[in-house]
Amino acid sequence: MTTTGTAASPNPAPFSHKPVLTGDRTVLRPFTEEDAEVMAVILRDPELLYFTGGDPAPFSDAHLRSWYGSRGAQEDRLDLAVTDRATGELVGEVVLNEWEPAHRRCTFRTLIGPRGRGRGLGTEAVRLVVGHGFEALGMHRIELAAYADNARALRVYEKAGFVLEGVRRHVELRDGVWRDEVLMAVLAEEWRPEPA
Repeated sequence: MTTTGTAASPNPAPFSHKPVLTGDRTVLRPFTEEDAEVMAVILRDPELLYFTGGDPAPFSDAHLRSWYGSRGAQEDRLDLAVTDRATGELVGEVVLNEWEPAHRRCTFRTLIGPRGRGRGLGTEAVRLVVGHGFEALGMHRIELAAYADNARALRVYEKAGFVLEGVRRHVELRDGVWRDEVLMAVLAEEWRPEPA
């Protein structure tokens, strides 16, 4: 039943609601246009650029304001700001996107800036958003791709239950060195709300 008199969609976009997810160390919240300034600094971090394959050319301030200001209106993806619960500081983002409703699967990605690393914020953020994907949205499979030399991220993903499924060899030539990409996924039946 709907209040507008139109038929309800049989497959409503699972990402239309932008939740606030709270853990012991982090709060994941919807982005606002005001987050663009902090994200601009995070997105210029050399380590982040290396491990995301990002372009070192910075995005314009106007582009970032538009991008982060529009995340709440996107029904085909869930972009949440990762904040330090103790201070409220924005330290990165988590994203569920590339949703395939027929197969109940989506893709996951994250980035954590320098001020959020080494404190367990990223690990908790991954667990919170993946848990939301399975428990609240009914996902069956959540998958990701990461560079094989990103040891820190791979440890975080493994802690969250992601399993290595394959390697795409020599996907990028960076500074004269070929880099591999690993493919990982976690299934609903493998998901545990608490870490092992």
